[in-house]
Amino acid sequence: MAWTRTSFALLANGALLTIKNLHSAAGLWGLMPALLAATAACCTYMIALQRQRTLEQRPIPAQINPRRQVYVVGIAVLVLIAVTAVAQLL
Repeated sequence: MAWTRTSFALLANGALLTIKNLHSAAGLWGLMPALLAATAACCTYMIALQRQRTLEQRPIPAQINPRRQVYVVGIAVLVLIAVTAVAQLL
């Protein structure tokens, strides 16, 4: 459930960035933060589906910690923040 909410938050972030930069975007670079947010949202949603399938298995597998997935989503969010900040400065 938390993975789905995270993907929805990233998708909403991308939608807001698209609305903000739609008319003032200078080419593809202006829409880069929105595209990155949409990509991060899709990846996070795919992780959510994988985690849901893993947790539905009976018996529950011994190794269910999502350490790698948490790092991937965390790095994606940090990159999104950096790209958005740079895009706002330009």
